[in-house]
Amino acid sequence: MGFVDLSGSLGRHFGSIGVALSEISTRLTMSRAERRTISGPSAARAEKCLTLLCRALQVPDKLNITIESAIPEHVGLGSGTQMSLAIGAALNDFYGLGLSVRNIATMTDRGKRSGIGIGVFEQGGLVVDGGRGEKTVTPPVLSHMDVPENWRFILAFDSRGQGLHGQQEIQAFKALPPFPRQEASRLCYLLLMQGLPAIAENDIAKFGDVITKLQKSVGEHFASAQGGVFTSPEVAKAMHWFEQQGAVAIGQTSWGPTGFCAIDGPERAETLVQQARREFAQIEQLSFICASARNSGGDVFVA
Repeated sequence: MGFVDLSGSLGRHFGSIGVALSEISTRLTMSRAERRTISGPSAARAEKCLTLLCRALQVPDKLNITIESAIPEHVGLGSGTQMSLAIGAALNDFYGLGLSVRNIATMTDRGKRSGIGIGVFEQGGLVVDGGRGEKTVTPPVLSHMDVPENWRFILAFDSRGQGLHGQQEIQAFKALPPFPRQEASRLCYLLLMQGLPAIAENDIAKFGDVITKLQKSVGEHFASAQGGVFTSPEVAKAMHWFEQQGAVAIGQTSWGPTGFCAIDGPERAETLVQQARREFAQIEQLSFICASARNSGGDVFVA
């Protein structure tokens, strides 16, 4: 849902807020095999991760991994972090290694900027991380809160493109102008003294107002790198429409192109999704889903 200090003007770089969702997930099964086999969506990414971890941990890679579902890659939903942590967690239990989620994240080079993916794998819910300081290994979780059960999040996807990632993302961060210290201070205050209390008091309107302001500020800062406040003009159009229908917390997740907003009430959210599908039926690349928050971390089952 956004960063609060992109330049480290207040002493720590980044710092971010995010929410775990239930309906989009990475699920895989690991078992012993005569040779390594990996099948399912995002198999190539999983293979790279497995190779890295097995070498680092000095454990055999003669395993069969069946990926039942995978978060879409490079659309701003933390697919790389969740795949890395899922495979690491499976290896950890399979071989009885005694690793923590943070150990796995460090070994797979996760948490370079945002710590949300690590935090939600640990605990789920809404997470605020403290960014990176001089001695940070992985960004620490500063706040973890359960999201009210009645809240829903609508996601808008653009199937044509992907957000910046890899070397493009690194170069984009280098090219961005300094983030103003005064603006970082404002966002920190909004998050701490308005956004988090709104979660605690089940006030989706106030929470949404904070997220929309944060997203506008960060989106304008990223605009030169991603072509506007939103990466996809079509997603931007859809999110403007959702805002007109009463949705709150209007924004883009990470580099996009996925947009998001929040609605109080599952029935109202589902109705809006159906209306959006009709409203934007002529834009074939757009699709919409309604998702609930997941207030628990990643699960590992041993059979």
